[in-house]
Amino acid sequence: MNFIQRLLYGRYGWDQLNFCLTGVALVLYLLDLFLDASPLYILYLLCILVVLFRVLSRNYARRRAENAKFLTVAGPAIRWFKLQRTIHRDKEHRYFKCPNCGQQLRVPRGKGKISITCRNCGVSFDEKT
Repeated sequence: MNFIQRLLYGRYGWDQLNFCLTGVALVLYLLDLFLDASPLYILYLLCILVVLFRVLSRNYARRRAENAKFLTVAGPAIRWFKLQRTIHRDKEHRYFKCPNCGQQLRVPRGKGKISITCRNCGVSFDEKT
């Protein structure tokens, strides 16, 4: 155990890009199991090697820059999925988007027809809950 701690000391470790690459590698591996296509296996191995390289890298600045670029591209999709998960789990509130500024607004369910005022821009609009 001490060997592993010494090996990983000062290394970059895991971030969102590594998790995404690991998920892509898993999907490619499962597809390769069913389709038995060698290009998928090569892409799977390439993803695993990139993940290992990034985890064991000591170049923090470069890995953080790569992760930042990934988050600028994938960030809106990640936020959308998190919002959908929140909406699905929250049974006591309804979520609306302000027609003026796009701010997400949360209002209680079961209050009938209400007027919603955006906290960000002050626009008021009616929604039936």
